[in-house]
Amino acid sequence: MTDLMETLIENREMVQPNHANMLESAHGGNVMKWMDEVGAMSAMRFSGQTCVTARVDQMNFERPIPVGDTAYITAYVYDSGTSSVRVRLVTEREDLRTREREKTTESYFVYVAIDEDNSPTTVPELTVSSKEGEQLRARALEGENGNC
Repeated sequence: MTDLMETLIENREMVQPNHANMLESAHGGNVMKWMDEVGAMSAMRFSGQTCVTARVDQMNFERPIPVGDTAYITAYVYDSGTSSVRVRLVTEREDLRTREREKTTESYFVYVAIDEDNSPTTVPELTVSSKEGEQLRARALEGENGNC
Protein backbone atom coordinates (compact mmCIF):
# COMPACT_ATOMS: atom_id res chain seq x y z
CA MET A 1 0.00 0.00 0.00
CA THR A 2 1.15 3.51 -0.79
CA ASP A 3 0.34 6.52 1.35
CA LEU A 4 -1.22 9.59 -0.26
CA MET A 5 1.63 11.84 0.94
CA GLU A 6 4.16 9.65 -0.93
CA THR A 7 2.37 10.50 -4.20
CA LEU A 8 2.63 14.27 -3.78
CA ILE A 9 4.61 15.79 -6.68
CA GLU A 10 5.33 19.49 -7.10
CA ASN A 11 6.98 20.86 -10.22
CA ARG A 12 7.63 24.19 -11.88
CA GLU A 13 7.76 25.17 -15.54
CA MET A 14 9.12 28.58 -16.48
CA VAL A 15 6.81 30.16 -19.05
CA GLN A 16 9.02 31.18 -21.96
CA PRO A 17 7.99 33.04 -25.14
CA ASN A 18 7.82 29.72 -27.04
CA HIS A 19 5.14 28.52 -24.56
CA ALA A 20 3.00 31.65 -25.03
CA ASN A 21 -0.10 32.52 -26.99
CA MET A 22 -0.71 35.87 -28.74
CA LEU A 23 -1.47 37.47 -25.37
CA GLU A 24 2.00 36.63 -24.03
CA SER A 25 0.75 34.14 -21.48
CA ALA A 26 1.05 30.35 -21.29
CA HIS A 27 -0.85 28.58 -24.04
CA GLY A 28 -3.54 26.36 -22.51
CA GLY A 29 -2.23 23.33 -24.40
CA ASN A 30 1.15 23.70 -22.73
CA VAL A 31 -0.44 23.98 -19.30
CA MET A 32 -2.46 20.81 -19.97
CA LYS A 33 0.68 18.96 -21.12
CA TRP A 34 2.62 20.01 -18.02
CA MET A 35 -0.26 18.96 -15.78
CA ASP A 36 -0.55 15.60 -17.55
CA GLU A 37 3.16 14.89 -17.12
CA VAL A 38 3.17 15.75 -13.40
CA GLY A 39 -0.03 13.77 -12.86
CA ALA A 40 1.49 10.72 -14.55
CA MET A 41 4.54 11.00 -12.29
CA SER A 42 2.26 10.96 -9.24
CA ALA A 43 0.28 7.98 -10.57
CA MET A 44 3.48 6.04 -11.35
CA ARG A 45 4.96 6.81 -7.93
CA PHE A 46 1.75 5.42 -6.40
CA SER A 47 1.35 2.32 -8.55
CA GLY A 48 4.94 1.35 -9.28
CA GLN A 49 3.81 0.88 -12.89
CA THR A 50 3.81 2.85 -16.12
CA CYS A 51 0.58 4.87 -16.24
CA VAL A 52 -1.24 6.35 -19.20
CA THR A 53 -3.94 9.03 -19.26
CA ALA A 54 -7.47 7.64 -19.50
CA ARG A 55 -9.61 10.69 -18.71
CA VAL A 56 -9.35 14.38 -17.99
CA ASP A 57 -12.22 16.09 -16.21
CA GLN A 58 -13.30 19.61 -16.99
CA MET A 59 -10.45 22.08 -17.10
CA ASN A 60 -11.12 25.76 -16.56
CA PHE A 61 -8.40 28.34 -17.05
CA GLU A 62 -9.23 30.89 -14.35
CA ARG A 63 -6.35 33.30 -14.97
CA PRO A 64 -3.32 33.56 -17.26
CA ILE A 65 0.30 32.72 -16.48
CA PRO A 66 2.40 35.49 -18.04
CA VAL A 67 5.71 34.91 -19.78
CA GLY A 68 8.43 35.09 -17.11
CA ASP A 69 6.30 33.58 -14.36
CA THR A 70 6.27 29.88 -13.54
CA ALA A 71 3.50 27.34 -13.67
CA TYR A 72 3.65 25.70 -10.23
CA ILE A 73 1.93 22.33 -10.52
CA THR A 74 0.89 20.12 -7.63
CA ALA A 75 -0.41 16.57 -8.09
CA TYR A 76 -1.37 13.75 -5.76
CA VAL A 77 -3.29 10.50 -5.88
CA TYR A 78 -6.52 10.66 -3.90
CA ASP A 79 -8.24 7.43 -4.95
CA SER A 80 -7.72 4.25 -6.93
CA GLY A 81 -9.62 1.39 -8.48
CA THR A 82 -8.50 -1.99 -9.79
CA SER A 83 -6.13 -0.54 -12.41
CA SER A 84 -7.11 3.14 -12.34
CA VAL A 85 -5.51 5.98 -10.40
CA ARG A 86 -7.30 9.28 -9.72
CA VAL A 87 -5.07 12.35 -9.40
CA ARG A 88 -5.94 15.90 -8.38
CA LEU A 89 -3.92 18.57 -10.18
CA VAL A 90 -3.68 22.26 -9.29
CA THR A 91 -1.67 24.80 -11.25
CA GLU A 92 -0.74 28.16 -9.81
CA ARG A 93 0.91 31.17 -11.40
CA GLU A 94 4.04 31.99 -9.44
CA ASP A 95 6.20 35.10 -9.56
CA LEU A 96 9.58 33.83 -8.39
CA ARG A 97 10.75 37.32 -7.41
CA THR A 98 7.89 37.97 -4.99
CA ARG A 99 6.86 34.34 -4.34
CA GLU A 100 3.27 35.42 -5.01
CA ARG A 101 1.02 32.57 -6.18
CA GLU A 102 -2.52 32.45 -7.57
CA LYS A 103 -4.47 29.38 -8.65
CA THR A 104 -4.93 29.29 -12.41
CA THR A 105 -6.22 25.80 -13.20
CA GLU A 106 -7.56 22.74 -11.40
CA SER A 107 -8.50 19.37 -12.82
CA TYR A 108 -8.89 15.69 -12.02
CA PHE A 109 -7.15 13.13 -14.21
CA VAL A 110 -7.60 9.37 -14.32
CA TYR A 111 -4.61 7.22 -15.28
CA VAL A 112 -4.50 3.48 -15.94
CA ALA A 113 -1.54 1.37 -14.86
CA ILE A 114 -0.22 -0.87 -17.62
CA ASP A 115 2.16 -3.83 -17.65
CA GLU A 116 4.95 -4.76 -20.08
CA ASP A 117 2.34 -5.93 -22.63
CA ASN A 118 0.51 -2.57 -22.43
CA SER A 119 -2.43 -4.25 -20.71
CA PRO A 120 -4.12 -2.80 -17.62
CA THR A 121 -2.61 -4.11 -14.40
CA THR A 122 -3.65 -3.88 -10.77
CA VAL A 123 -2.63 -1.03 -8.50
CA PRO A 124 -2.18 -1.06 -4.72
CA GLU A 125 -4.66 0.27 -2.22
CA LEU A 126 -4.22 3.92 -1.23
CA THR A 127 -3.65 4.66 2.43
CA VAL A 128 -4.01 7.99 4.20
CA SER A 129 -2.09 8.14 7.48
CA SER A 130 -1.78 11.84 8.29
CA LYS A 131 -4.04 14.83 8.92
CA GLU A 132 -2.53 16.62 5.92
CA GLY A 133 -3.25 13.59 3.72
CA GLU A 134 -6.83 13.43 5.01
CA GLN A 135 -7.32 17.13 4.22
CA LEU A 136 -5.87 16.75 0.70
CA ARG A 137 -8.10 13.73 0.00
CA ALA A 138 -11.19 15.52 1.32
CA ARG A 139 -10.41 18.57 -0.85
CA ALA A 140 -10.02 16.36 -3.91
CA LEU A 141 -13.27 14.49 -3.32
CA GLU A 142 -15.14 17.76 -2.75
CA GLY A 143 -13.65 19.32 -5.87
CA GLU A 144 -14.29 16.24 -7.98
CA ASN A 145 -17.96 16.48 -7.04
CA GLY A 146 -18.09 20.17 -8.03
CA ASN A 147 -17.93 21.59 -4.53
CA CYS A 148 -14.79 23.74 -4.98
